[in-house]
Amino acid sequence: MEDLVAAALRAAKERGQDVADVPLTAIATAAGVSRSTLLRRLGGSRAALDEAVRRAGVDPGGRRPVRERAIEAAAHLVAERGLGAITLDAVADRAECSLPSLHTVFEGRDGLLAAVFLQYGPLPDLEVLAADPPEHLEDAVRALHHTFLASLADEPRIIPAVFADLLSRPDGPAARMMAVHMPRIVDGLGRVLLPHVEAGRVRPLPLPVLVQLLLGPLLSRVLMRPVLEATLGTGLPSLEETIDLFTEAYLRAVAPSGSDESAPGGEL
Repeated sequence: MEDLVAAALRAAKERGQDVADVPLTAIATAAGVSRSTLLRRLGGSRAALDEAVRRAGVDPGGRRPVRERAIEAAAHLVAERGLGAITLDAVADRAECSLPSLHTVFEGRDGLLAAVFLQYGPLPDLEVLAADPPEHLEDAVRALHHTFLASLADEPRIIPAVFADLLSRPDGPAARMMAVHMPRIVDGLGRVLLPHVEAGRVRPLPLPVLVQLLLGPLLSRVLMRPVLEATLGTGLPSLEETIDLFTEAYLRAVAPSGSDESAPGGEL
């Protein structure tokens, strides 16, 4: 089988294709055998060849790229087991790819986890919002709540696992992951909120305080959701109702001193 793997890799390189996309006739020619002989040696199917190529540390292709499969697999493993339990071996097994390919694509575990946070965290949607934020403060605050709620509550639930790791290990993988993306998150929040500070619609509080006032209640609501739902049941407001209440509370908390326009529907 080693000679067939070598022939397949050689043919793929010459044609500029993934192994899975190279016709068997071309592989047979590279191996110096007929197509029928190649099929006989493969047991009638190229699946054995693809698996042999994979064991050799090369993704034969013909499927979604390793990067996409690995990020999806890692995200589900994080949601199931937590950040601390994630290993590249487990991700490679779930994603059906080789360990060397993960090292090549992500340069290690931290690179993979950073890619998971980038895809499943709030940053992509936040940057879209920050590029064209709502004009009115109330609309902007509500949009920020919805943006962060999507990444907090949607499956696979990555952000709760991130915060669990942050609380248990301040120097763990979640801290390193957040260090990569936090500057962009803060920048996005600043682009939405600071124009309202400059316009006098929001008290000139430090940006970290504005962010904590905004996200603290929402984080508490989502992270405690399982307990709250089990305890309060139908007495718990829906997420949409919760966002309305949190938006109103935020507007009142950040309103300039003496302002009576902080309630939703005002001039903010």
